[in-house]
Amino acid sequence: MSDREQFLNRLRAGLKGLPPRTVDDIIGDYAAHFSEAASHGRTEAEVAAKLGDPARLARELRAEAGLRRWEEERSAGAALGAIVAVLGLATFDLFILLPVLIAVGAVLFVLLITAAGICLAGAVLLALALFHGVPGFTGSWLQGVLLGLCITSGSASAVAFCLLFLVGLVNLLARYGRLHMRAAAPMVGSPEKGYVL
Repeated sequence: MSDREQFLNRLRAGLKGLPPRTVDDIIGDYAAHFSEAASHGRTEAEVAAKLGDPARLARELRAEAGLRRWEEERSAGAALGAIVAVLGLATFDLFILLPVLIAVGAVLFVLLITAAGICLAGAVLLALALFHGVPGFTGSWLQGVLLGLCITSGSASAVAFCLLFLVGLVNLLARYGRLHMRAAAPMVGSPEKGYVL
């Protein structure tokens, strides 16, 4: 098996799980690198060495695909994919970044559940004030309604803040992943652009 075939087969294996069309496009791009290099007199072994480890390259390409999906979709699945993609970049970062993410995620989860519970309690208080009166509440029904509205709207704002913070955290993590990939990627000669990541 030639160096080109070996490199492309290992790259394809590392990209397993991405959409087939995306994998085919990526493999086509890297096959073109080998063809261009051959037309300029470089050997397949030289090109494979300059491109680096196909497994590492596949991790970086998968991370980029996960980050791109998050930027396009902004869904819970895309956010999870972006987080997993960034964490998959380097084992060392896993030991530093994962505990921080777990701590921030736990605090955010507790705040979100607490705010949602208070919002529900405010809605129940509002319904009781409107229809039956609140047991043990000495104020008028209007005061009960206003208190229920205040609790509901305040806690709904807290839920919205938690969700906005979560989106900001995923965006920050995506930027970190891109910086990490740029810092770790080798520069490889290319006739048109001068370099290829």
